[in-house]
Amino acid sequence: MSARRRPGAVIVGAAETDAVGKLPTHSTLMLHLEAARNALADAGLTIHDIDGVAGVSAPGPLTVAHALGITPRWLDTTSVGGTSFLFHVRHAAAAIAAGLCTTVLITHGESGRSRVGAPAYARDPASLMGQFEAPYGVMGPPTTLTVPALRYLHETGTTQEQLAEVPVAQRRWAARNPRAMFREEITVDDVFASPMIAYPFHLLECCLVTDGGGALIVTSADRARDLPQRHRPVHLLGAGEASDAPIVSQMADLTSSQGFRLSGQAAFEEAGINVDDVDHLMIYDAFAHLPLYGLEDLGFVKRGEAGAFIADGHTSPGGSLPLNTNGGGLSYTHTGMYGMFAICESVRQLRGEAAAQVPDPQISVVLGNGGMFMSAATLVLGTDATT
Repeated sequence: MSARRRPGAVIVGAAETDAVGKLPTHSTLMLHLEAARNALADAGLTIHDIDGVAGVSAPGPLTVAHALGITPRWLDTTSVGGTSFLFHVRHAAAAIAAGLCTTVLITHGESGRSRVGAPAYARDPASLMGQFEAPYGVMGPPTTLTVPALRYLHETGTTQEQLAEVPVAQRRWAARNPRAMFREEITVDDVFASPMIAYPFHLLECCLVTDGGGALIVTSADRARDLPQRHRPVHLLGAGEASDAPIVSQMADLTSSQGFRLSGQAAFEEAGINVDDVDHLMIYDAFAHLPLYGLEDLGFVKRGEAGAFIADGHTSPGGSLPLNTNGGGLSYTHTGMYGMFAICESVRQLRGEAAAQVPDPQISVVLGNGGMFMSAATLVLGTDATT
């Protein structure tokens, strides 16, 4: 472990909507606002403490700020898929350090299942996807992500049984989380018995489709010391962001994510850590192969070893590297953009407040995916003991 610098940003508020799952009475905007109010309460702050707001383009941070009664000095509308919220944390830290604002509210809300107030799906036939993927029947995540998954299985020798072990392992965590949508433990045979959605993905290897939201409040470490101390502070030790190709068929390497590698390297270098320092890990898991890519691209295991690593129990309760401890997008919740929920779980773990709590974690890493490997971001979060 190399020497770490004093972090400049702290997450002082983190909360989700009162419920996640099926929320047909909540519009997309309502989910944003409920999450925001819960995060403010979590931090012991009011709207008058907030001067920066971040969120994706629909409904957008300006709409959220107006609905809450906030007049922000700084806005971030970065919208790069499900990892957007990891980008927002990094951007908020930079804005605070630059003196553009002092305290940033980041919100997410998505009526992914009920589609109440959600934007309509559209595919431009002139877009890259419309020209080079859609004509061949590749429409939407389940079919799009089969392309890299099949190539990964072929080149690494990872078996379909090992792929199925990913949802099996994560269901063990979900069984300990009362908020998880699916809590009954499953076996590899159960995965294979679930309907085939798009080869090689069975239903249980695909993410949930749910409603819900979450919010974060980021401020400087110095200012955090003067705020109500409701919870253990969670420090941003390092962050990185990167991109790959705009569509999956144009990736340089279908078996590895350039975004995962580059954002992870940047975040680990900034934090001054290596993989041996990590106590807890959240990897965006829209589909079962993403944790395999994440484990390898971040350097936790060598190429082709991730499947066996999970099958051997290393990421399950009691294992050496607790992974996706809320149950992940496969069992906990997945509204369409999942990154906010991964960050919130890392914060809960570092505070010692998670439903499936890991014993005394000091460093948690969050890896986010946007689109079909289009973008990625990595956050290294830590407790006071790591600064």
